[in-house]
Amino acid sequence: MEQYSILGRIGEGAHGIVFKAKQVETGETVALKKVALRKLEDGIPNQALREIKAVQEIEDNQHVVKLKDVFPHGTGFVLVFEYMLSDLSEVIRNSDRPLTESQVKGYMMMLLKGVAFCHENSIMHRDLKPANLLISSTGHLKIADFGLARVFSTQGGRLYSHQVATR
Repeated sequence: MEQYSILGRIGEGAHGIVFKAKQVETGETVALKKVALRKLEDGIPNQALREIKAVQEIEDNQHVVKLKDVFPHGTGFVLVFEYMLSDLSEVIRNSDRPLTESQVKGYMMMLLKGVAFCHENSIMHRDLKPANLLISSTGHLKIADFGLARVFSTQGGRLYSHQVATR
């Protein structure tokens, strides 16, 4: 953890707290997702493993948030992601007026390209919602939070649950 300087808290999810941080050596701003394990003998939560596996399966893509590193920390571990300024729910909530038609079209196009890319790489996100769609300072949208994602196979009769995501 000493290679990062914490700049502030961004938010909290089901399995961890997300911080804005600066990589000391390079000066790069990143997002650190600290995942604490309640009991070491319980192992890493399935959601965290799914997120790591799904994001590692996907090579670098302009529509999916990039996982830069994973390392152990205390009784848990830390996921290092590229830093994004906000999420779509925050953009909508803090806007004085509704998004313009061109903004909606632009966000929708980036979302659909990201989903298509995930599906081409056998990843089902299963929790797409405005809070999981991150927006950069330049207005670029990227899909994040692959905690409920599944790597799927087109072969075999594997059944997947039909209702998983946040309502």
